[in-house]
Amino acid sequence: MQIAKAFIAGVIAVLVFHQGALAVCNAAGLAQHAPFQTAATAPFGVPQFVSLAFWGGAWGVVLTPLIRRLTPGLAYWFGAILLGAVLPSLVAWLLVAPLKGQPLGLGWHPATMATALIVNAAWGYGVALLLRLAGVTSTAQLPRPG
Repeated sequence: MQIAKAFIAGVIAVLVFHQGALAVCNAAGLAQHAPFQTAATAPFGVPQFVSLAFWGGAWGVVLTPLIRRLTPGLAYWFGAILLGAVLPSLVAWLLVAPLKGQPLGLGWHPATMATALIVNAAWGYGVALLLRLAGVTSTAQLPRPG
């Protein structure tokens, strides 16, 4: 059941937090793409935001056991934000982009890289918040110091 909750938290975090942060980045001129892109993605032809939501769910399953190990309080929130920002961004830059025939690091453009870190950090925060609300990472389940 916790895997399902982690997946759902990841999906919702993409739709609310990731795409919300992308909207802010786009409005600020940092991101070239608007949120909720409906262009078809390979190989199944689903809209881009649907693909992102699915992969956000998969990443939610990966992120959950990592953030559950964080101590309650600020470490939990900062850890979730940092892990959310860095892990998916590195995989996108170093693995996914070359697999899609794009340049390594998506060309290492500072605005593109900053946008990725910002929207993925927002996603990490959203996952942590939703998991906390769902009781998956309640403070009772987390180890207490000392």
